[in-house]
Amino acid sequence: MLYPFGLIYGLILKIRNRLFDIGILKEAPISMPSIGVGNLSSGGTGKSVVVDYLITLLKHQQPVVVLSRGYKRTTQGVVIASAQSTAKTIGDEPFQFMNKHPEISVVVAEKRILGIHKIEEFSEPNTVILLDDVMQHRYVKPSLMILTTTFNAPFFLDQILPVGNLRESRQGAKRADIILVTKCPKNLNQQQIKQFCEPLILRKDQQVFFTKIQYSKHLLNPKRNQLLDEMSKPFVLVTGIADPKPLVAFLKEKKLLFKHLNFPDHHNFSSSDIERIQKIRKNGIVVTTEKDFTRLSPLMNSLDLYYLPITMEYINPKEQILFDQTIRKVATRF
Repeated sequence: MLYPFGLIYGLILKIRNRLFDIGILKEAPISMPSIGVGNLSSGGTGKSVVVDYLITLLKHQQPVVVLSRGYKRTTQGVVIASAQSTAKTIGDEPFQFMNKHPEISVVVAEKRILGIHKIEEFSEPNTVILLDDVMQHRYVKPSLMILTTTFNAPFFLDQILPVGNLRESRQGAKRADIILVTKCPKNLNQQQIKQFCEPLILRKDQQVFFTKIQYSKHLLNPKRNQLLDEMSKPFVLVTGIADPKPLVAFLKEKKLLFKHLNFPDHHNFSSSDIERIQKIRKNGIVVTTEKDFTRLSPLMNSLDLYYLPITMEYINPKEQILFDQTIRKVATRF
């Protein structure tokens, strides 16, 4: 029954993208070095981890500004993150970037072009802009576009909403300069990589990189940390992300005892949610993701709440060298 709606939605998107392609709708070039990160899926491909990687890579060589929509924030228009900002006022992911990397600037704006104009007002000429979740925001054109897709649920096996999980057709991948395959198996081999790449139909100048999730050995909170392997008591795992399955699988592999409470992506936790969590955890701790920590920490005793940091690693270390070189070259291009 959903298939006709998918056809209509897909047709609208196809017309819109065509209008951009032929120049009736205009893509505004950005006067500063800029790197976009996005996906074709509606979530769960690891964009935030990629943005965090880019921040870490670039912040010691030049000023960095992250520009995001600020999904589910309570404010409107262009907002420059400050010490008074919260996850509610700028969004959980921008708030996470701001807290983790205080040396960078974070700006949120529904209309990215207005955010870019604001960034141009206060930034140094050598600043690089990282545009989070910008694949479908075609009114701005980054210097480099990174498309993220997961190994187990790649975009080329999916369908357009509401039949599948795609925001736009698979053809949108042609606009990417780099396709970053995330959440790969740790033992991924060359034959599997070759099979994965066959349906992509890459341009000659498109690059593909394969990455995996790397979880920290420690649970963290602002006051202390705890070694994951020394966890002997049951705990409550709380997630409000698009794809918690890899995290759940990782904790189960560790033979840890936990109760999982799963909420929708970017969930705004209510007082009843907190009561439920407190009732289930009893005297145990609560473990969550770094993104969910930004929304849970104002509502809970920070001594009882921990998050598990996550980073991105490459299947082939040589690929990391090439990727980093590509990013640094774009970031210092102007």
